[in-house]
Amino acid sequence: MTRGVRISLALVVVFVLGVASLLFFGRSGAEGEDSAGGGVDATVLVRPDSHRLSSAPDGSVTFVEFLDFECEACGAAHSSIEELRAEYGDRVSFVVRYFPMPGHFNGERAARAVEAAAQQGRFEQMYRRMFETQAQWGEQRIPKDDVFRGFAADLGLDLAAFDAAYADPATAARVAADVADGEALGVRGTPTFFVDGQRVDASYHQDLVDALDAALG
Repeated sequence: MTRGVRISLALVVVFVLGVASLLFFGRSGAEGEDSAGGGVDATVLVRPDSHRLSSAPDGSVTFVEFLDFECEACGAAHSSIEELRAEYGDRVSFVVRYFPMPGHFNGERAARAVEAAAQQGRFEQMYRRMFETQAQWGEQRIPKDDVFRGFAADLGLDLAAFDAAYADPATAARVAADVADGEALGVRGTPTFFVDGQRVDASYHQDLVDALDAALG
């Protein structure tokens, strides 16, 4: 491979990563076309069984993300969400809702794998693993069940219990329930964010910061 070809390939990689980052800031507004004007039904936005990455002691402000583990924009957003958690985690509750998109072959499978891990108390660990490895399994038209099972093994999960939960229709129904709630709230794409019941059409990371600061008063 010539030096010129290597440089060209490197530029392509940089361009693709840049597009993914831009998609993070644009999709929540562009694909979720119902703009945030008023609050939404809080009982639908956060259910008792919704997964919380962190819970603020007073629970006064809640940040909700509807995500798809195969979505490149969600993958680009992951580091930004981690920054928000580091800065606001003691004052804001961070909630994750599943919203695998139909065009992503392994998106629903990934959500079921995370849910199966959650049943063994390892939601956040599998959530992180999905985004850390997204480039390895995403955007492929073949089932990645074995890959996700490998993640479960790496995390030290009971594999028999994981397999049973992964294949259990109740696990698929749990994922589908999140999707139904998202659709009822006007979610059309991922990632879609809500802060204290208000949809946040984020164009930049700072938009999320501003929304949290405003909610915190």
